[in-house]
Amino acid sequence: MDVDFELTDDQRAIRDAVAELCSRFPSEYWRERDSKLEYPVEFVDALGKAGWLSVLIPEEYGGGGGTVADAALILETINRSGGTGVPAHAQMYTMGTVLRHGNDEQKRRLLPQIAANTLRLQAFGVTEPDAGSDTTRIRTFAAREGDHYVVNGAKIWTSRFQHSDYMLLLTRTTRYEDVEKKTDGLSVLLVDLREAGDAISVRPIRTMTSHETNEVRIENLRVPVQNRIGEEGKGFRYILSGLNVERILVASEVLGDGFWFIDRATEYARERVVFGRPIGQNQGVQFPLAQAYADLEAASLMRWKAAAKFDAGEQPGFEANAAKLLASKANWAAANAAMDTFGGYGLAEEFDIERKFREARLPMVAPVNNNLILAYIGHQVLRLPKSY
Repeated sequence: MDVDFELTDDQRAIRDAVAELCSRFPSEYWRERDSKLEYPVEFVDALGKAGWLSVLIPEEYGGGGGTVADAALILETINRSGGTGVPAHAQMYTMGTVLRHGNDEQKRRLLPQIAANTLRLQAFGVTEPDAGSDTTRIRTFAAREGDHYVVNGAKIWTSRFQHSDYMLLLTRTTRYEDVEKKTDGLSVLLVDLREAGDAISVRPIRTMTSHETNEVRIENLRVPVQNRIGEEGKGFRYILSGLNVERILVASEVLGDGFWFIDRATEYARERVVFGRPIGQNQGVQFPLAQAYADLEAASLMRWKAAAKFDAGEQPGFEANAAKLLASKANWAAANAAMDTFGGYGLAEEFDIERKFREARLPMVAPVNNNLILAYIGHQVLRLPKSY
């Protein structure tokens, strides 16, 4: 595949427009949200009104008709501007499942409202307390009763639930013990949270960053069969479409953070004078920043390759996972190099390094642990014996 890693004129215009929007939400805004662990309502609403959250929705439904590469650029720009795309990014990566596997009626019913910023599909219910990363072992079960499913179970790390109208829910419709292939018997449902009532209870989970996430319990929730994505029992591969997009978009956010660290640290290293010389002249400061920058640029190339393959209709399992792996490691190295560059000032809230430093740790373990990515590459790509 021929891949051009240069931004097009349209993409440069996207980057500049998103950067301009982000400039209206300076560091003080993000610092305050972080200190109160508040959801950035104003920022997400501004993104939605500007059409950036609907960039992947086809024009016929009122969306931007853009590519995954466009979405990746939007999120990278947000994070490189000092903010975070995490509170809004799910509305982009859920499109990987809905657009490829949803039926025409579902698209006509939901996509125009999402594009108009009057409906949000931000919640993604996959992980469970007892299953963790072993998705095939989930126990949430949807029993068919006529033209409805009755769902019972629990999810954890379900983010943005309080700011979503619909949730994309992965559930079993055939129990694990009753399938020949463990990835069979899983189905994807679109849950209208506005109609769920007492059937869903939520317990917020407080984390070390301003990341709205929850434990969700489901009891006798009725979901119309017409809200099922694709065929019953085939949901695992539908979810993979969304997860590949998720990996690409998360990698892009992480890259934005990494380049933000480099931008801030190199500026400081040029200006900060100790012992009569800029600290950036010292190899102990300079070399870690240079290494992290090189690693970020390499991860960025893998990210663009993954986006190009997905936009070409392929499933870039290796590329998407490798992009997330490489980006998260490079970002963590950039975070540590920046903290070392700022020294004691890096711990002060006013410089924002400590806030971004905390945020930089999450991508090492979520939305997929880097060790699982390595296990996937070892087994699925290199054909080595399965390690788990």
